[in-house]
Amino acid sequence: MKNRTRFRRYDGGPDPLAPPVDLAEALDAIGEEVMAGYSPERAMREFLRRGGRDQAGLDELARRVAERRRELTQRHNLDGTLQEVRELLDHALLEERKQLARDAMMDDADRAFREMQLDGLPPSTSAAVSELSSYDWQSREAREDYEKIKDLLGRELLDQRFAGMKQALENATDEDRAAVNEMLQDLNGLLDKHRRGEDTQADFDEFMAKHGDFFPENPQNVDELLDSLAQRSAAAQRMLNSMSAEQREELMQLSAQAFGSSELMESLNQLDANLQALRPGEDWGGSERMDGQEGLGLGDGTGVFQDLADLDELAEQLSQSYGGARMDDLDLDKLARQLGDEAAVDARTLQRLEQALRDSGYLKRGTDGQLRLSPKAMRQLGKALLRDVAERMSGRQGQRDLRRAGAAGDLSGATREWAYGDTEPWHVPRTMLNGVLRRAGDPSAPLLSIDDVEVQETEARTQAAVALLVDTSFSMAMDGRWVPMKRTALALHTLIRSRFRGDALQLIGFGRHAEVMEIEELTALDARWDKGTNLHHALLLANRHFRKHPNAQPVLLIVTDGEPTSHLEPDGEVYFSYPPHPLTVAYAVRELEAAGRLGAQTTFFRLGEDPGLARFIDQMARRVEGRVVAPELDDLGAAVVGSYLGSRAPGRGDGGFGGYGDWFGGRGFWVGD
Repeated sequence: MKNRTRFRRYDGGPDPLAPPVDLAEALDAIGEEVMAGYSPERAMREFLRRGGRDQAGLDELARRVAERRRELTQRHNLDGTLQEVRELLDHALLEERKQLARDAMMDDADRAFREMQLDGLPPSTSAAVSELSSYDWQSREAREDYEKIKDLLGRELLDQRFAGMKQALENATDEDRAAVNEMLQDLNGLLDKHRRGEDTQADFDEFMAKHGDFFPENPQNVDELLDSLAQRSAAAQRMLNSMSAEQREELMQLSAQAFGSSELMESLNQLDANLQALRPGEDWGGSERMDGQEGLGLGDGTGVFQDLADLDELAEQLSQSYGGARMDDLDLDKLARQLGDEAAVDARTLQRLEQALRDSGYLKRGTDGQLRLSPKAMRQLGKALLRDVAERMSGRQGQRDLRRAGAAGDLSGATREWAYGDTEPWHVPRTMLNGVLRRAGDPSAPLLSIDDVEVQETEARTQAAVALLVDTSFSMAMDGRWVPMKRTALALHTLIRSRFRGDALQLIGFGRHAEVMEIEELTALDARWDKGTNLHHALLLANRHFRKHPNAQPVLLIVTDGEPTSHLEPDGEVYFSYPPHPLTVAYAVRELEAAGRLGAQTTFFRLGEDPGLARFIDQMARRVEGRVVAPELDDLGAAVVGSYLGSRAPGRGDGGFGGYGDWFGGRGFWVGD
């Protein structure tokens, strides 16, 4: 018994056994936004707002909050207590008239006088109740109904400040009412001392020991007590503000009849004054328009106004539009209370997503304090893009995804999951480890499954120097080609860095001038609105790259949507002219022919349908026996990756682009069925 262990529900924070959140979809979405020009911080916020395929986002939760708020205001009105008082009064008058008509012993003059009193009551409910305070009721049922009015008003007024009082004091005795009055007096005394700074924790403890039954929320100090009381009192004031002037006047006059004495209202007025002085930050002046059919009593109405305040607070939290906003700001308890547990689960998942994105290393903060995609995130995004490229390539001719890093057969040290048709040797340690890990979750499973098998990859012996030239002129952004261009560059970069590590890739962006870029820089590049397409400068940089790798096969890939309109002058200045100046074209042709003399296998990827551009690109390609591809934007990545693979394939044919088959031969892609 000494070593017996007891278990209970974990309540010390996030569940340590909860499955990790899936970041793949979030990273893909964030990467797309970043490549479109958004900052990673904004891209992350946009994903959290939209949510995922099976995950509600902040916008959906905010829509539900707004719908819930609209439902409350359109369903209810604020006449509930007045209607209930009126019904009790009407019933009391009816019973009294019946009794007067039945009472044969009553003097006719007395009966006439009483009937005259009842007939002469003012139309105002509050005035009628007040005038009947001294009436000598002949009917027992009528007298009980009239006393119910006083009791109802007292309970409603208390329920406004202390939730649940209306039900708790039903059929209350005089001793119960005296206990309430004593509690209010002691509470006002405690708050008065707190306003003066003279109270102590002992004062609070003594108050709670005496009156704790009135506070089921069990506050631990005077500040917690103040917070709960002030929130409800402020909601009661907003409800009063929302009533018409006639409704307010009726209630104020009726309040004097609560419990048959003005003492209760005096204590409550003092309480409200104390709370407003101690918590001026609460919303004491707001109001709402309530146009529904369902009448609300004072206590229930105050609860609804508290709900409206909670919904307003949730709407602000979900907007995340204030400085320093974080997903941790979401009050999950309020969300569950207002929208249900499912909404709280969705919000909690979004919180975990945000935290995971910040803590997993996918986002890093630069020296300027701004978030950026980390190399880890770039690799993850690149893998996703490369998978998309492989699917597009395989969808046309029946080809399958990459199976070997090279065709020469040298082991690279890397492994991957086996797929049908593989002939590489198994990696036995990894295969057995996969089986052991799988059986750890299911001991009854077989020792080995086909899904456990991993094979060894091979390394290529050949090397290529690849220059990818991407047009960054303003027309690329204007015509929706900006993001596909970036996706293409990242997919090719990922393929070379992960599968063909011996190849040297250089990314060159060219607009009014050209520059060598790292993949992170190109991915985060904002659209440039400077006019100019400086192919000449880009080819200069590409040829310099080829000369740095004299033993590698040069591969030149050019993605553009326009003819060259600028070039570098001998003094380094940029010359721009549209339409293209003959000298600009001549400079570009000269550098392209220089790339041809270096042995570069050249492919142009022409974007757009301009006939002039098509003629120009065709002529340029013929000068260096290059190739021209005019892909759809969605196919740009597949076309560039396929051309790179085909350019490096030994024994490559004439470069026909009728299909993708000739792009796979030397790089270990399975072709056909």
